[in-house]
Amino acid sequence: MSIFSRKQDKAVFTPERLQARVSSVLGPGIHWIGDLHGTGGVRIEGTMQGDIVINGLVVIGETGKVICPELKAETVVVAGTVQGNITCQKLEIRSTGRVWGDVVAVNFSSEDGAFLRGQMRMEERVEIPVEESQLAEALEMPLFQNEAQVTALPEPSQAIEDQKPEQPLNTPERIEPKTSEKPKLKSPWEK
Repeated sequence: MSIFSRKQDKAVFTPERLQARVSSVLGPGIHWIGDLHGTGGVRIEGTMQGDIVINGLVVIGETGKVICPELKAETVVVAGTVQGNITCQKLEIRSTGRVWGDVVAVNFSSEDGAFLRGQMRMEERVEIPVEESQLAEALEMPLFQNEAQVTALPEPSQAIEDQKPEQPLNTPERIEPKTSEKPKLKSPWEK
């Protein structure tokens, strides 16, 4: 160790720091077709087709493949492949990362071997349009059949009044036993 050496502390993307911010994982055997919206962090190791709008971190792992018209997030780390336009605060393309599409970002970094085919535009500020009302509507599950069944049922007190017995309650009902005769089976040796 030298007396004159100065080591500057720089913020560096490390896998440990990124894993702490990832709350959902799309595993390597999963093929997802549909949109992905919300807050938090997501790591994609499988195949994803659809729009992604995340108010947080999106990591596309080495085995991950994303095909989307728009990928919008605060931070995007690409180690796999992305086919689509990316809008984010911070974009990092790793050495195994491949991006086909236009990029709008505030901060950009890439490693040796990273690939980007598209236009790159740097902005001073980028906002990710995730509205709280959209998230609340997405979380409410519609009740299709249950609502129809509840409205079709009569009130309990009304249902009891509407039912009138066909016979008086004090007369016992006569039940005749049913006889079931089984058909006789012939054996193959009988004529």
